[in-house]
Amino acid sequence: MIIECNSCHSKYQYDESRFDGKPSKKIKCAKCQSVFEIHNPSAPAAGLDKKDETHIGRPKRLDEQTAQAPIPEDEQKSTGKQSAAMALPEGKRLSLAIIDGPDAGNVFRIEKPRVTVGRSGADLTLNDSEASRQHAAVEIRDTHYLLHDLGSTNGTLVGGARIEEATELQNHSEFQVGSTTLMLIVTDEA
Repeated sequence: MIIECNSCHSKYQYDESRFDGKPSKKIKCAKCQSVFEIHNPSAPAAGLDKKDETHIGRPKRLDEQTAQAPIPEDEQKSTGKQSAAMALPEGKRLSLAIIDGPDAGNVFRIEKPRVTVGRSGADLTLNDSEASRQHAAVEIRDTHYLLHDLGSTNGTLVGGARIEEATELQNHSEFQVGSTTLMLIVTDEA
């Protein structure tokens, strides 16, 4: 499902299974940092008639693709809670495809739960003078994929905006490190 921030109207893809049976969840926008509530479309909507179901704060089902997802408040780095211990998901193959920049066309297979990206001394080394040595990291926590900026000079961008906190990626999410654009690809193991 697609949800929309009440403040800046950024749209995010959100997996409905993450409601864990709860009728609603509070989410922090990765772009403007405001907190808003989203409602489980599977839960009964108390006090709403059918015409009101799409008011701001309710999930919106749109066909638009989004690059990033917000992190639920109970999974944010600032609270010290994480969705799961770092581990690769069973039955899935994860890769980072370089889709733009000096190394365009290369694909890096993720084989451990934390992968660093940068100009030198990183797991995925880029031939990009605009990237910091240790620029960003992707952490895999089973089916949650988190992108962290590692204090880089030029920042790590998702959807054209510099990230300040851990940002959740989805399959086919794009992010920019220096002048390089990368895409997370999740496929089933053959």
